[in-house]
Amino acid sequence: MIELKKVTFDMYDDFVKLAVHQHQEPYVASAIKSLAQAYVYMTEYDDPTVVYGIFADEKLVGFIKYCYYREKGPGAEIFEKNCYHIWRLFIDKGHQGKGYGKAAVEQALAIIKTKPHGKGNSVYVSYEPENAASKALFASFGFMETDKKFDEDDDEIIARLEIV
Repeated sequence: MIELKKVTFDMYDDFVKLAVHQHQEPYVASAIKSLAQAYVYMTEYDDPTVVYGIFADEKLVGFIKYCYYREKGPGAEIFEKNCYHIWRLFIDKGHQGKGYGKAAVEQALAIIKTKPHGKGNSVYVSYEPENAASKALFASFGFMETDKKFDEDDDEIIARLEIV
């Protein structure tokens, strides 16, 4: 159905054209901001951050990004040491509702469960409380909401999945 491919320079022009519906913009950062965040995070903190393009029939339809926290960087004070974080799931507005997001999470979790960047027993996600679609999607994989927050002003829900 879909294939995950690590984002390369050849994909850049198509990648930055990805967009969500206007009413979804409060829930997810743009594609270009997501790519920039991954680069800056890797450069500043040296924690592995991977961005995969989501392809359906060889067409880029979105992306999924995850990182591996060691003990520093944004999020390190929230998440346990040595854990994974699915930092962003983004499906282009023209390709939503086709099951691509669920398939991408399934494939990303399969990769993460191999612990490619180091040991870890947890995978975290976060989403806005109003984002019922994200909540339902991640709950379907067994993610359980926690009482953790990124900071006092942030109302994003943080959910955790234990992996072994």
